[in-house]
Amino acid sequence: MLSPRFLSLSRAASLTCRSLCSAAASRQGQAPDMAEGNRLLHVSNVRNRLREIVGASTNWSNHQQAMAERVSLASMLARSQSELPAKRMKDSFLEVHLPLGSEPELREKYLTNHNTVRFGRILEDLDSLAVLISYSHTYNPALKRSPLSIVTALVDKIDMRQHVIYPDCDIKFTGQVTWVGRSSIEAKMHMSQYRDGAYAPVLDATFVMVARDPGNKRAAFVNPLAPEGPEEEKVLQEGEANKSRRVELSTASLLKVAPTNEERKIIHDLFLNTLDANTVSFRSRILPPNSVWMEDAKLKGLEICHPQQRNIFNRIFGGFLMRKAYELGWANACSFGGCRPSLVAVDDILFQKPVEIGSLLMLSSQVCYTQGKYIQVRVHSEVFDPLTQQHSTTNIFHYTFASDRNVPSVVPRTYGESMLYLDGKRHFNQTLES
Repeated sequence: MLSPRFLSLSRAASLTCRSLCSAAASRQGQAPDMAEGNRLLHVSNVRNRLREIVGASTNWSNHQQAMAERVSLASMLARSQSELPAKRMKDSFLEVHLPLGSEPELREKYLTNHNTVRFGRILEDLDSLAVLISYSHTYNPALKRSPLSIVTALVDKIDMRQHVIYPDCDIKFTGQVTWVGRSSIEAKMHMSQYRDGAYAPVLDATFVMVARDPGNKRAAFVNPLAPEGPEEEKVLQEGEANKSRRVELSTASLLKVAPTNEERKIIHDLFLNTLDANTVSFRSRILPPNSVWMEDAKLKGLEICHPQQRNIFNRIFGGFLMRKAYELGWANACSFGGCRPSLVAVDDILFQKPVEIGSLLMLSSQVCYTQGKYIQVRVHSEVFDPLTQQHSTTNIFHYTFASDRNVPSVVPRTYGESMLYLDGKRHFNQTLES
């Protein structure tokens, strides 16, 4: 059954569902008509549309020159948000099709060796769609190219409505802007799959995007949002509540404040449960039955970031980072649980710093909390400069997986691991509450 959020957005979105976009809009040298962006798109056309909007090229050398030329577009930026016309939610509505059932050659890109769909590829498509939705909201028909650089700041939440994605059934993505700040945009998207004669919901996703100047250095203003009717008013209020929740969670971060009294007791109980009763020593620790030390529940990977993985702004594509982090996190959960886990939720993916082309990207996944059949995995992403020997955090990812059997408990040994444990527990609880 469709969730109330899905139904609310779908009703507003259905007002703008039109026929397939014409080929004229994609002719080389012609300004992209974002008014036609509110039509049906093939998934392969999403990134082509984005290149048209910012003037990017598929050729690496030409792409570098195009990005350098974008700096001159800074004069087109609004000096205040009041200068920009308000937009409606339906102005940014997009419907994108991924025809896995009717295009077998496309299906190959999305398949695993177990004939299941690679969820990492779905993350890439969601990221590209969120950017295009944001550009649809900020579209100015008087400009040939958009002066805005819109990038992903945060994946607030991805909730799975069903755990099976069929490899031979068509998929449909829909989405639109549901809240805006001065330079930030919330885009909600829904994925459904055609089976047994109808589309059934698969997931709901909330992304937070930020608009910056053409050089991607400073914040830029975006159009305000004007809701139409009580349903859209409610959606807008939910967006405001999401912002307040994110601020509250950031304020309560364990990197900033001490654990709560309840959390302190949890950590102390874990510690007491690992003491050797025979030695009565703080240093003598024994692993409880059916448990694994946290330090033994890690999996690491390394990626060399080549130009092929670039986005339209000459940085590494955020969807690529999400795919690699997800696949590493899934592999860790699979190894830990001893079976192929299913994804329950993606929570709070924070993009702290862009990843430059040529970077050495180091990914480290950690099983940080378990409960029953559930496995909470945190993936830390950082770039390493071999010349300066400096490490810089770029992203942090949180995934909740479900096994087909109860899994061992994960036990921290150090204070740092205890904080990871509590942070994982917090994210897991948020998943259960949503």
